[in-house]
Amino acid sequence: MSRVNFVMAVISAIVLFLYGLQAFTREIKAIGGDSLRHWLGRLTSDPVRGALLGAIATAIVQSSSAVVALAISLVDSGILTFQSSLGIVLGANLGTTSTAWLVSMRLTDIGPFFIVLGTILSALPTRFQMLGKAAFYFGFIFFGLDLVSSTLKPMADTPVFKDLVHRADMPLMGVLVGVVLTALVQSSTIVTGLCIVMVQQDILSAQAAIPIVVGTNIGTTLKGLLITIGMKGAARHVAIANIFFNVLGVVLLLPFLRPFSTAMAGLSNDPGMSVAWAQFLFNLGMTVIGLVLIRVFRDRLPVISGEVLAT
Repeated sequence: MSRVNFVMAVISAIVLFLYGLQAFTREIKAIGGDSLRHWLGRLTSDPVRGALLGAIATAIVQSSSAVVALAISLVDSGILTFQSSLGIVLGANLGTTSTAWLVSMRLTDIGPFFIVLGTILSALPTRFQMLGKAAFYFGFIFFGLDLVSSTLKPMADTPVFKDLVHRADMPLMGVLVGVVLTALVQSSTIVTGLCIVMVQQDILSAQAAIPIVVGTNIGTTLKGLLITIGMKGAARHVAIANIFFNVLGVVLLLPFLRPFSTAMAGLSNDPGMSVAWAQFLFNLGMTVIGLVLIRVFRDRLPVISGEVLAT
């Protein structure tokens, strides 16, 4: 395969994966968008409950950006207060680790099953068609990820990739790689999923993958800031708070990132599972710190927005 064909194959596989992710998010929002909006408005008066709700919603939708974007739009429309939205934002970071667990358990092979199941359900009466589409695109996510991993495998022997892996083994460089890659593809899920798959295929070491995965937490916040263009100040405050929490978590971990990565790499015999544990524990710690900060500074936080849903 020529270099041009290889690059086009990799880009095509990534685009298919990203398309599946976006389509799945769209179908889930179509099925439960109104209910999700309603319950987000009702159950976020307490930051802890808001964080749990944000985590569950993100695990279902498979996109922290979508849940953060929803929280931003609810604040902009006056349904949520700025304070209420913070728990959702923190929970979204925790919920996004669900994809890492699925990939680390080597469930990418379930893609074809859900594609076939979704196709069958889509042929049934209307009530099942939307569920069928969601199942189809859920399978498409993992089918696309499996395609990406098989396409990338020959790249492991190239000098350029080996140099990149060597550089990523340095914590700060690894974090920067994670930030840049996530900002480019606008999805922390795809970067994390690829890292775990490459770790499982011995293309990337767990010590090199963990800083990249940590860096995705910053890269994914840029989308929230772009969404607020043209919105009121309250919505922009939510996006800025999302950036603040994620950057703070990375900065606090950065001096200890090398020993943290080493400890996590030895946590499991499966290196992919080690990366999933690292992402989960980091995001859990970041969520707890964020909730503590909200409690401490609650009286100083601006109460910006309209009325919260009371029915």
